[in-house]
Amino acid sequence: MLVDLNDTIVALASAPGPALRGIVRISGDRCAELIASLFKPNADSTNWRESRVPRRWTGRIHLLAADVTFDAALSFWPTSRSYTGQVMGEFHLVGCEPLLDALLAELCRRGARMAQRGEFTLRAFLSGRIDLVQAEAVLGVIEAADHEELQKALSQLGGSVTERLKALRGDLIALLGDLEAGLDFVEEDIEFITSEQILQRLERAVNLVNHLLRDSSARLPAGYRRRVVLAGLPNAGKSTLFNALIGEDKAIVSSIPGTTRDYVSAMMMLDAIPMELIDTAGWEISSDVIMTTAQSQRSEQVASADLVIWCRSSDLHGDDRSLDLERYSELKEKGTPLLLLETRADLNQNTRHDNPQVPDHRVSVITGQGIPELHATLRSRLSSTNIARSELLASTAVRCRDSLQKSVDCLQRAIAATETQAGHELVSMEIREAQYELATVVGEVYTDDMLDHIFSNFCIGK
Repeated sequence: MLVDLNDTIVALASAPGPALRGIVRISGDRCAELIASLFKPNADSTNWRESRVPRRWTGRIHLLAADVTFDAALSFWPTSRSYTGQVMGEFHLVGCEPLLDALLAELCRRGARMAQRGEFTLRAFLSGRIDLVQAEAVLGVIEAADHEELQKALSQLGGSVTERLKALRGDLIALLGDLEAGLDFVEEDIEFITSEQILQRLERAVNLVNHLLRDSSARLPAGYRRRVVLAGLPNAGKSTLFNALIGEDKAIVSSIPGTTRDYVSAMMMLDAIPMELIDTAGWEISSDVIMTTAQSQRSEQVASADLVIWCRSSDLHGDDRSLDLERYSELKEKGTPLLLLETRADLNQNTRHDNPQVPDHRVSVITGQGIPELHATLRSRLSSTNIARSELLASTAVRCRDSLQKSVDCLQRAIAATETQAGHELVSMEIREAQYELATVVGEVYTDDMLDHIFSNFCIGK
């Protein structure tokens, strides 16, 4: 992104389309001059240019080219403490697209230029108002697909990750100071810090970075939908339950076992939780090539599921019941997240559970029994799962993973050097390298290509 940071930039900062309010944002050296050329303040707003604190002013805007005058409010940041670190203003007016377009055109005609993608946030980063982790959180707020993603982005924007990294880097700098002070007085046999103290501080640092590294490795993309898979023996009522949960007849339902020979999926919302529900082929021995493929696909879906609902028909008995218990136990031993569901509860209201696998719920699609309780359990299980619970947004996690791993490697080498008494010089060298990698994470070390990649994903006006 080759831009002149001294340019005065302008863009629509509100969502496109008609609305009650529209916002036009402007920032740069000539910001106040261009605002003054268009904005005619009301009587109580005449001294807006003299204010040294951010304030909102009322007035009118006159566009000569369009020969139109309209009411508007001006939010004005007169110092470097604005979002971009420059003088910045926002016009708030009625969200009429032709009017907003005319205002943008007039500002450009008077010397501003249209901002590029993410240029306002880029200026905030380059001026030191936010670091790179927080800059990525701005995009996270814009793209949040649900309440959880929004809260995560707001937390990162507020500095939850940054503050911990800053504290860590501060500790490492202090440790370096103690080590190098000892090197300055090595001939006088003065010990500024013991090996035990060095190890304790390095291990604390490794634990923190490892925690963030695990987060970055497990982090799923923004807008990720929880994957819930319906599994069980053939003719266990999976397809009927699938259709009932999504509210339409998408899966073929038949009393003939093995009707589902492929998996069927549908997107749905469980309150505010986006979810992909997947109906799979019955768990049975493959009898032909098509069934072999279906069984392979089912295994793949189960392996990638966030929750597997094992469906067991209430009228199951004999060898089929033994096989069902065996297959369910196999999944449980593998650590698969399971919810045991007894289907067709209307067929056998007096089922006795003479085995330790008591179902979590008994449901009947025909009578509606247990369906509300199933919904409640799904909401609880999917909202309390560790999915997307990382402190890092997906974009930040992908970018930071390599630097965090290198930082851990450096700190572990520093620990090994301390344990083997290899010398404080070697320990200090490894700590400096770890510091460099952490500086890359927060953006104190960066390249133009890296900034281009990050900010090119923003929308204009942010």
